[in-house]
Amino acid sequence: MIRSALMTVMTAAAQKAGRGLKRDLGEIENLQVSVKGPGDFVTAADKRAEKVLFEELSRARPGYGFVMEEGGTVEGTDKSHTWHIDPLDGTTNFLHGLPLFAISIALVREDQIVAGLIFNPGTDEMYVTEKGQGAFLNATRMRVAARRKLSDSLIACGIPPLARAKHHPLFKQEFAALLATSGNLRRLGSAALDLAAVAAGRFDGYWERNIQSWDVTAGALMVREAGGFVSTADGTDDIVHGGSILAGNEYIQREMLAAIKGIG
Repeated sequence: MIRSALMTVMTAAAQKAGRGLKRDLGEIENLQVSVKGPGDFVTAADKRAEKVLFEELSRARPGYGFVMEEGGTVEGTDKSHTWHIDPLDGTTNFLHGLPLFAISIALVREDQIVAGLIFNPGTDEMYVTEKGQGAFLNATRMRVAARRKLSDSLIACGIPPLARAKHHPLFKQEFAALLATSGNLRRLGSAALDLAAVAAGRFDGYWERNIQSWDVTAGALMVREAGGFVSTADGTDDIVHGGSILAGNEYIQREMLAAIKGIG
């Protein structure tokens, strides 16, 4: 387990925000039967969790900037350090009472990801990583899966929602290419948990387009520290600004990239 001062700050903030989300999940399950539905409640839960994270991290590291899903960009006096935060990754799962959602926190120093945390309050699984220190699930060190053949692998993906229907054609092409070459495909509905599962060896690979830095920065470092390889879906290294991700071990990541580059 990583016991640095930085990780202590990050885990304390995540646990505090997570307690609220776990409580709210119970309320969501009750709201499922209401006519109005739980949509407004989820938005409020999301914002409450982000407020907790912002306040706790600001208190511990004054001057650091923020890039947040709900609150946008907050410039800090320290221009070298920026928190990238998703207070509720997997909102649709949460909306339906599914305990597959996560808090994702990453610290970026001068465009380099130096620490990451992914916490699922529904299962109490805490994934943490720091650059050069490995990656851990609770107290257990993580390693990516050792499979070398894409045909034997279980691959995760993200599916563009109806609101992003313009991205469906490319997704369908990439999905078809990997469906034809991998063992099988899955979708959890949380980019952060997909990457955490790759780091833990539960998934062999994962790809998704049209995502934001707060979705993937923590998980990208986690996969790398667990011995894996990460790039954008186009093969570049700019995870923070690239808008897509493709991850796996050395062999699977390379085969996945070749499969989707071979489209058309």
